[in-house]
Amino acid sequence: MRDIYIRPSWLVIVLILLTIIIFAFDYSAEPLRYEDSRQISQSSPEEQTTDLSQFPNSDENHKCFQCHGQSMYTYENTEQGRMVNQKMYSELIISPNEFYISNHRSFKCTDCHSEEYENFPHEGVLRMEYKYNCLDCHEGDESYAQYHFEEIDAEFQESVHSEKHSEDFTCWMCHDPHTYKINARTNENIRETIIYDNTICLDCHSDFRRFQLLTDRERPNLIKSHDWLPNQELHIASVRCIECHAEKVSDSLLIAHKVLPKSMAVRNCKECHSTRPELLASLYKYEAQEVRTQDGFFRGITTSDSVVIGASRNQTLNIISLIVFIGVIGGIAFHSILRILKK
Repeated sequence: MRDIYIRPSWLVIVLILLTIIIFAFDYSAEPLRYEDSRQISQSSPEEQTTDLSQFPNSDENHKCFQCHGQSMYTYENTEQGRMVNQKMYSELIISPNEFYISNHRSFKCTDCHSEEYENFPHEGVLRMEYKYNCLDCHEGDESYAQYHFEEIDAEFQESVHSEKHSEDFTCWMCHDPHTYKINARTNENIRETIIYDNTICLDCHSDFRRFQLLTDRERPNLIKSHDWLPNQELHIASVRCIECHAEKVSDSLLIAHKVLPKSMAVRNCKECHSTRPELLASLYKYEAQEVRTQDGFFRGITTSDSVVIGASRNQTLNIISLIVFIGVIGGIAFHSILRILKK
């Protein structure tokens, strides 16, 4: 009967070894580094070489890009009878390479702008022309129903951007119609999606000139206002601003547009670092719909580029852990019964 009282320490050793092996495989992927994200953000469409002739209306648009597609332009001063080189204002420069990979790449410039712009010099009154917003073209259009423009607008109207700035804050404050492109739905690289979406926020919140267009408040110090966040650089490089600063209202929308006041921003770690993280409903929504099976491991896409505690699953480890747990409980129960019987 002596062997019965030997503790099953070998089970503990086996469990520890299995855990080490499994975690070695499970987290072998290189994590996202802040330096990587900075390198991605520094790449520029200006470096691309695009054959513009393949796009419809490229010949007509070329008339506009001759001036607005570069930092300098030349025109004839008929009054003085000479050619003049002029600097183009940076706000009026549109990269042809960026335009022809944007959502509106098939458009003519005059689809949205007055045909009077075909005359040079442009009349000053043209600056006052009405600027279309998303719903002017997309509202009620069944061909774009999958993007839920009406729901997006409803969320935006309840956002802090709309409530504080009213008509001054339009779709184009965040989505430049000349360069905006669908990203989260089509880009398989989560890192690039994060950089692309966060750049939209930082264009105003880190640029004092743009920030002052809407408010006379002092521009916030983003580093200081996020000093409560542990490992701040990694969080900023790995998560979009809207994951914490916007309310997820509808499951049909990939991007939340109801931006909340800063006092209502998420500060609860478990919202993301849990077995059912909020990130699966937004940033990783499309990737999470397909479960990956690799080397016998059942994994969610979330572990590819981010650390989400509890988001990984290993069926083998689960079964072994359950067997060991039952074995230990059974051993204790058997040991207790023997001791009772011996009394």
